[in-house]
Amino acid sequence: MRNLGVLLQKEWRENVRNYKLFWIPVVFIIFGIIEPVTNHFLPQIMKSIGNMPEGMEFVWPELRGEDIFVSLMGQYQMIGMLILILAFMGSIASERKNGTATLLYVRPMDFGSYFLSKWIVVNAIMLGSMWAGFLAAWYYIDILFNPVDVGEVMQFAGTYSLWVVFAVTVVLALSAWLSTGGVAGVSILVLIVLPVIDSFVGMYWTISPLKLATYASYAFQDALVETSAVWLSIGLTVVLIIGLLLIGIFFAKRNAAKTTV
Repeated sequence: MRNLGVLLQKEWRENVRNYKLFWIPVVFIIFGIIEPVTNHFLPQIMKSIGNMPEGMEFVWPELRGEDIFVSLMGQYQMIGMLILILAFMGSIASERKNGTATLLYVRPMDFGSYFLSKWIVVNAIMLGSMWAGFLAAWYYIDILFNPVDVGEVMQFAGTYSLWVVFAVTVVLALSAWLSTGGVAGVSILVLIVLPVIDSFVGMYWTISPLKLATYASYAFQDALVETSAVWLSIGLTVVLIIGLLLIGIFFAKRNAAKTTV
């Protein structure tokens, strides 16, 4: 694709200049460290500061390292998605609004390369941050809890990575279509509210991108699980990602005329 390499360099430099390449991984790593450390020392903390009646003892549930990974994923499902939305909701919409996209649009440019350059760089930042957070957590889990099988961790993080790619694609496709405010509202609905709703009523369907976080946790389950729904959800997610890429490219080109000059 024309100019893809140049546009990739432009996106990378832009994310270095606005420090997203630095602060986003730091936040994910901090959460990765806090989750195992907090869960390990929380019983002692509660015992030392709690004003419980004499003779009463609170039995804290015994957690495994696998439980900490799943708990950390829950943090990323909320905080991580908010970071993604707030950091990148204006990737295309803001360039149209403030007129910086004009510098690109006046030159011969392939809108597929334009959209894909943003998609590749944002995915690199988000996936790199997520994996860095999981690796930081893994280090402390191994020290404070129990060793977790490498294959299980890779399967867990790999499945969840597909959800992150889907989330990035949703945000960027919406940014190509809507204004920044609209991107924020719809993204929060799709990536945060709908997964919460799915956790309550999702037993009525088994094939959905919203299930990927749940299916990622299956990597740590000893019991046999139904794998057909997992693979169908993965396949559906890949198809939706490709569809959203095409939609994002279409709207990036269609809305180019709305750029502020």
